Amino acid sequence: MSLRARLLVMAFFTVVTLVCLALGLWQMERRKDRRAANVMALEARSAPPVRLESGATISASLEGRRVSAVGHYDHVHDIVLRGRAYRGSPGVEVVSPLVLEGGRTAVLVNRGFIPTPDAVTVQTDSVREPGRVRVEGTALLITSGGGAPLERKSWITWSRLDLMALSVRLPYQLAPVYIRQSPDTFLPRFPRRLEPLPINDGPHLSYAIQWFAFAAMAVVFGVVILRAKRRPTPQSSWSTAL
Repeated sequence: MSLRARLLVMAFFTVVTLVCLALGLWQMERRKDRRAANVMALEARSAPPVRLESGATISASLEGRRVSAVGHYDHVHDIVLRGRAYRGSPGVEVVSPLVLEGGRTAVLVNRGFIPTPDAVTVQTDSVREPGRVRVEGTALLITSGGGAPLERKSWITWSRLDLMALSVRLPYQLAPVYIRQSPDTFLPRFPRRLEPLPINDGPHLSYAIQWFAFAAMAVVFGVVILRAKRRPTPQSSWSTAL
C-alpha cells in the first residue's frame, strides 16, 4: 500500500472513530439530562393531587403532576387519535373535553385505548360517559403545531393533540394541559385507561454502547487494513519466476 493510500485510510478511520465517540458521549449527556428530568417527574408524581377548577389558573407548570377534575364530557367534540397501539394491538385513543363546573373552561381527558383493525375507524358513541364525572390522572402538556386533523370518509382523526388547532374548534377556553386518566376498576372496560408514562433512563445507554462499539470497530478495521501486505499481481509473479 502506497504512503498516500495509507494516509487516506488513517484519515478516514480516524474521522469515523472521532464521530462515533462524539455520538456516544452525546448519548451519555442525554442520559444524564434524562435522569435529572426523572427526578423532577418523580417529585411531581409524589406531590399531592391538584384540583383543576373553572376560573382558576391552569398553567403548563402542572405538567407531570397528579390532578383531578369534576365536570361533564362534551362528547360532541370527542377527539380520536389515530395510529395507536396497545400491547401489540392496533387502535385509537379517545380524548374527550371535560367541561369543568362553571362551563367556561374545559380540560382534555385522554380516556384511553380502543382496539380497531385499521387504527383509524371507530365508533365512540358506545363508550360515552354521560352526567357528572370525576377524573383523576396525570397532567401532560399540549404542544402546538403539526397536529391538524385528517378527514377521510367523514371520519375525523388526529395524529396528536394540537393546542392551537383545537382551541379554534372548541367553543370554550382550553387548558394548556390534558389529563391522562389513570386506570380504575370502577371505570368501564373501554376505553381502556392507560398506565402512567414510564419514568426511566430510556435507550440512551444502549445507544452510547453501540456508538463506542462502532468506534472500536473502526480502530480495529483501520489497523487490519494498514497491516495487510500488498499481494503481488499475477503479472509480477510471472515476471519474478522468469
